[in-house]
Amino acid sequence: MAEYKGIKGFNIQTVSSDPPAPFVGQVWYNSTSATVKYRDGATSAAWATAPSMTTARAEMSGFGIQTAAAIAGGTAPPSKNLTEEYNGTSWTNTGNLNQGRKAFGAAGTQTSGLIFGGGPPIAGGFANTEKYDGSSWTNTGAMGTARGVLAGAGTQTAGLAIAGRTTGSSPGDISSNLCEEFDGSNWTAGGTLISGRRYIAGAGTQTAGLAIGGNPRTNPSAEEYNGSSWTAGGNLATALDAQAGCGTQTAALSIGGRKSVNPSGTTSQYDGSSWTTTAALNTARGYLAGAGTTSLALAAGGDSSPEGLTEEFIGAVPATTKTVGTD
Repeated sequence: MAEYKGIKGFNIQTVSSDPPAPFVGQVWYNSTSATVKYRDGATSAAWATAPSMTTARAEMSGFGIQTAAAIAGGTAPPSKNLTEEYNGTSWTNTGNLNQGRKAFGAAGTQTSGLIFGGGPPIAGGFANTEKYDGSSWTNTGAMGTARGVLAGAGTQTAGLAIAGRTTGSSPGDISSNLCEEFDGSNWTAGGTLISGRRYIAGAGTQTAGLAIGGNPRTNPSAEEYNGSSWTAGGNLATALDAQAGCGTQTAALSIGGRKSVNPSGTTSQYDGSSWTTTAALNTARGYLAGAGTTSLALAAGGDSSPEGLTEEFIGAVPATTKTVGTD
């Protein structure tokens, strides 16, 4: 049997502490911890094609994580009340929404979800709110101001409804800067955004929320919420609307969207202060749904063709030191 030296050209070193800057592939024996360790290589971020949704559509919303997500509503056309769950391998139809809708806000997990607002019509909106228990939907307290093309963040008992377009406004009107907070039963007014916007994405929690991009596309900024007021965050490299968002205020993704009239495959990652472009979607699209984290995200549907396309994201992993037998 070949020895390590014969393969690599050197012996495994014995050291009392880990090397300060090991190279990828380096192996050593730490005599203090009595463990064999090695330096594992970095991996790049990437999107991979996954099984398509059972019903192709756009302008729906999603919540949950990559291996336990739910997508509801949307246009197929027309507006739909369908709900589908993803388990990391396949999609399954489940309970229908009480109110079919598109372009609405969403929050929560696959077994404890929340959706609110939306339309049609595109220039109007609903105030309706529904809770999801993993199989069926129940009506709950309505938002104070009906609106569509808004974003959501948070959980079923601590949700955040962000911006949008209020009832009665026309496509050319200034978008809403309204924000409302949900306590599990009722909505109350929160702090207003710095700038009104519609077709935006959201991420984070009720007390650490994030509003991403939106229309008008001349405003590429993100805004951060602390539970009472909004402040300016970092600007996206490319001004987009109709994208999906997921993650937290300090670790978020902006996925796809529209640049002018063209769908985009751009994916950008936020670290709490600035955005960095990462791996692009395999199929550019806007009006899509997203779920998950910056490490494991999901993108589904949108205005691609066909509109049932699903992709899974695996975030970049830096080079790390691992222990043989435990990692």
